[in-house]
Parts: sequence; C-alpha cells; structure tokens
Amino acid sequence: MAVRIGLAFNLKPSAPADTTAGAPTDPSASDDPNSRALRDDLPQPDLYAEWDEPATIDAVERALSTVGQVYRLEANTSFPARLALIRPDFVFNIAEGLYGPNREGHVPAICEFLDIPCHASDPLTLGLALDKRRAKEVMSYHGVPTAPFVLARSPADARNVQLPFPLFVKPAFEGSGKGVTVKSLCRNRSQLVHQVSHLLATYAEPVVIETYLPGQEFTVAILGNGHEARCLPIIGMRFDMLPKGAPPIYGYEAKWIWDTPSKPLEIYDCPADISESLAEEVRAAALAAYHALECRDWCRVDIRCDAAGRPMVVELNPLPGVLPDPRDHSCFPKAAAAAGMSYDDLIRTVADIAWRRISGRSLLAEVA
Repeated sequence: MAVRIGLAFNLKPSAPADTTAGAPTDPSASDDPNSRALRDDLPQPDLYAEWDEPATIDAVERALSTVGQVYRLEANTSFPARLALIRPDFVFNIAEGLYGPNREGHVPAICEFLDIPCHASDPLTLGLALDKRRAKEVMSYHGVPTAPFVLARSPADARNVQLPFPLFVKPAFEGSGKGVTVKSLCRNRSQLVHQVSHLLATYAEPVVIETYLPGQEFTVAILGNGHEARCLPIIGMRFDMLPKGAPPIYGYEAKWIWDTPSKPLEIYDCPADISESLAEEVRAAALAAYHALECRDWCRVDIRCDAAGRPMVVELNPLPGVLPDPRDHSCFPKAAAAAGMSYDDLIRTVADIAWRRISGRSLLAEVA
C-alpha cells in the first residue's frame, strides 16, 4: 500500500499588471513571472516572496508521486480541517506562512497537534531560524561563528549602536531576501538610521544590525539527520557579475529582479572555486549551525567570510527554496545537480530521509 503524503504549500499570487512596480504590462509577453516584482499595492512590497509559484508546487508533487500517493494541502484557513480529514502518513512541508515571527512553524505545529508526522524541521527550530537574533544567540552559545550584532526596535537604537561601520541591516523575521537590498549596507550613521527607520516602518518588526562581512559568500545545502547529515557541493557567489556599481550583496534585487529566466544573472559557482581548506571550514560552520538549531532532513545555510577570511554563518533556511527551472538558479537544486542528482532525485531523497526518520523504513526501498 502506497505511503500517503500530504504536500503542504503556499501558492504565490500573481500581481495585477496595472499595480506591479517594474512588471511587464502583459505578463504573457515574458517568461519572467510578474509575481516576483516588488509591489507598491501591498503593505510590504515583497510580501509574498517566500511563497511558491504553481510550477514549483507541480514539480514537487510530480516527484513525490513516484514514491507515494500525494494529497495537496494548501496552507490556508482550511488546512487544519483538511489535514484532520485526510490524515496522511506524513506531511511534506514547503509552506512558509504569511504573518508573524512563528509563521514557518504553523504547519508543523498543526501536524504536531494532530499527531501527524511532518517532514523538515519542527516548529521550534523553524521559529528560531526565522528569528535572526535568536538564531545568532543559539549559534553563539554553541560556538558557531557568526557576526557581532545588536537588535534595533527603534531609530534611537540605531543612533546609539556602538558597532564599527560599515554595518549591515535586515528585518529580524524575514526570508527570501525580504528587506535586504543594496541599501542594507550602511557606511555611516545617517544611512544606518534612515534604513533602520525604513525597515521598522515597512515590516513592523525589529531590525538586526550586524557587522558587515566583506569577504566571500557561500550557501551550503545540507541533507540528512544526526551523524548522517552531509553537505552538497558548496555554492559560491560571484559578485563581479552584479550590475555595475552594485554593492556585493545577495539581496532581493539579486535573487528576484536582476536574475530572471529570460536574463539570467550568472552569479553562482557550484562547486565553489575555493581551496579545500576553506571548503572544509565552510562545511564545518554550516554543519555546526545545522546541529546547533537541531534542523531535520534538509536546510540551506548561508555563510560569508569576515575581513580575515573566516567563515561566519549569516542565517539558516530550514525550508529552502526548490524552484525546478534551472534558469531560476535556485540554490538547493543547483547544489543537488552538482552532486549528480536530478530535481526529482532531490525531492525523493528528502522524502526518503524524512520517512526513515519518522518510520525507520526507506521510502525508496518500498517503491523499488
């Protein structure tokens, strides 16, 4: 009997053509989804950045259908009732939620309440990872290298910060590049106060102010649990491929605006062209962060080097993006491809890792 898999997701809405800043007036005239553009008709211009487009949900479902019977469970207000009715053997979770610092934990928390196993990290880990301050506190406690920081709840906190410039600022509870732009790099107090004030007003949440890390940047995809957790090939960022004059920042513009399927931004090297000694340090830092926050099944860890070339963990994404189109340069599928895995292989492997953790049995062996 096939394993019954519930696929939990959030569907990204398309922006109205006449209210989308920077989007083509005729979406059919371009292969770049206008749902990725900044929107001035929303309280936050990047409100839905973390949600998935139909092509991603379709691709994940197709891959999962080769190892089980898949039930779509959109993570909206009907989700608890539908989940209780269907009661799958486990939930494959890619739902990011929308409101609140604990939004990424809503789906696994509901699963936990109904005693239905859930793939990926538990609600506590998802909440810790999304809260960049608490994630850095946990990492610091465990000796994981991360940049010095303070939390700003008001413009006055920015005016009084004692960290040396330049500094980097970002909302405390966001992902997918939300609130991270070329203006996040602040070289003096005037820029800092202005940007912190803007982020506080826009996102209505605290702002992390941290020491700017001027070195190389990497992202590390991790699969597995416990001592079996392993890193896929490291992805390095090539900031020389950014538009002329842009600061070396992998923010919203680089993720969603400058890098599109029709005009790809060749910013990624995978495997990263670095020495094996540095690669070992990067992998060690990524795995240390993964274990410190007790991540499960998979996670993407972002790392940037300080002025001395030492890898520092920037943040963790335990619900990593998995866009299926290679032109989208989605980092986890790109790292998997460098390891010889197709997109379907990646999704099936993650489902198998989760099912072995949950049941002690191999999903792949059951369908072989």
